[in-house]
Amino acid sequence: MLAAKTLPVSSPITKVSNFGDSGFIFPKSVSAIKANRNILSNPFQASCLKTSLESVVAPDIQSFPAATRVKILSEALPFIQKFRGKTIVVKYGGAAMKSEALQASVIADLVLLSCVGMRIVFVHGGGPEINQWLGKLGIKPNFLNGLRVTDASTMEIVSMVLVGKVNKHLVSLINKAGATAVGLSGIDGHLLTARPSPNSELGFVGDIASVDPSVLRPLIDNYHIPVIASVAADKSGQSYNINADTAAGELAAALGAEKLILLTDVAGILEDRNDPGSLVKQIDIKGVKKMTDDGKVAGGMIPKVSCCVRSLAQGVRTASIIDGRLEHSVLLEILTDEGAGTMITG
Repeated sequence: MLAAKTLPVSSPITKVSNFGDSGFIFPKSVSAIKANRNILSNPFQASCLKTSLESVVAPDIQSFPAATRVKILSEALPFIQKFRGKTIVVKYGGAAMKSEALQASVIADLVLLSCVGMRIVFVHGGGPEINQWLGKLGIKPNFLNGLRVTDASTMEIVSMVLVGKVNKHLVSLINKAGATAVGLSGIDGHLLTARPSPNSELGFVGDIASVDPSVLRPLIDNYHIPVIASVAADKSGQSYNINADTAAGELAAALGAEKLILLTDVAGILEDRNDPGSLVKQIDIKGVKKMTDDGKVAGGMIPKVSCCVRSLAQGVRTASIIDGRLEHSVLLEILTDEGAGTMITG
């Protein structure tokens, strides 16, 4: 992420014209990438790549001259080489969960990145789905300072929806798109150990006491995509609702991730909250702290920024807050200089 550009709301990956000379599109077949032996070293990657490419490439691109396809691929290649073998943790939520088109683009992005050798970990919440099921059961959602108040009956529904419904749906979509996904929650394998929030008014809302990523390593080492629901238990076995941003940040730190990506419903961090065009493309921890002190980072952006800063302090290389309303925003963030939001560095 270097130069600032205004990103189109339509799918940037499927329309070369949106990026002009700096755009990229993926080639017609696996053979163009297989020619670079440093990119595909695992048979699974080659077998899933064609499926994932078909998910993100518009049909009319097949008519592009071969030289154009090669040029565009060559522009993406340095980014693929940079992130190959690196762990990238993506937190999924907001508008990208509500729209089937956006959901499909996120899934396609993850599968493609996995197929070219990136180790993807996918963490999700499920606020809209939880609210829908609470409504069906006649339970009114209750929030305190933006956090869900979770009593015993609500916690039961949160677990049911996140672990039993949303998680398995995402796993199914990723498998269908050509990769191999494994559904987990923070409870599985003691992945996340919870403790009660200091604010007892929130009920069964928890903080993360510890992370044990050992259950994830064999999965990501074999190019599987762990799909993790943000539910965890304490040492007594009591389940807690965990903020998905927090879960993603702590997992990224525990895994020594190269990058943490939070999908949001905003463009990123704005210099002026009332001006969508004032996007801050890149900033360091010191700059974020100043913006927070000045009141420019406020409201719901504060916990997201805090999550990013905490992960960076624990060794994550970069953390990005990106616009989940853009199709293929994950690819934009990783495979272009422009990115799709705000990147925070240590």
